[in-house]
Amino acid sequence: MRTICAFLFFAAGLCFAGSGESDFVFNDLNGVAHRPLEPSDKTVSVLIFYGQDCPISNGYAPEINRIAAGHTNFAFYIVQVDSDLTPAAAKSHAQEYDLRPSVLLDPQHRLVKLLNATVTPQAFVIGKNGAVLYRGRIDDRNADIGKHRGTATQHDLTDALDAIAAGKPVKQKETKAIGCFIQ
Repeated sequence: MRTICAFLFFAAGLCFAGSGESDFVFNDLNGVAHRPLEPSDKTVSVLIFYGQDCPISNGYAPEINRIAAGHTNFAFYIVQVDSDLTPAAAKSHAQEYDLRPSVLLDPQHRLVKLLNATVTPQAFVIGKNGAVLYRGRIDDRNADIGKHRGTATQHDLTDALDAIAAGKPVKQKETKAIGCFIQ
């Protein structure tokens, strides 16, 4: 499966297993080591790329916490992508916005490059076999840059996670995330 998956990643960007993902160990803000691409005893890993200076990311903090709290069998990570963000500043930011999932720093953009993340916030759901089961927006509150709805009408990440929890295929595997470009 990993050989097929590695081929698929290069061909379609939907899988990364076999590409050295076991080297991707990140410490959270409390110094605990995580392998965000390996869900281990959880069903899947959910990585949400996040920019501390991105107002769109910060606006999603409560929704990220709500989704994580409702899906406790999934490993949730907030991946801070700012290359000059210090651990102390990240910890202060996480406290200010009450970010509850583990916060990982990716200053060299190792995860950004591997998963081809382009904006913040952008979510990726990674299965145990390395397959990217979902990539894209959290919901449709931001229709475009500067076009913000008061309430989401589509809950793409939640829909994907609910399908996975029910043992069903994800209907919409990819959506366009709207947010701040990753530098």
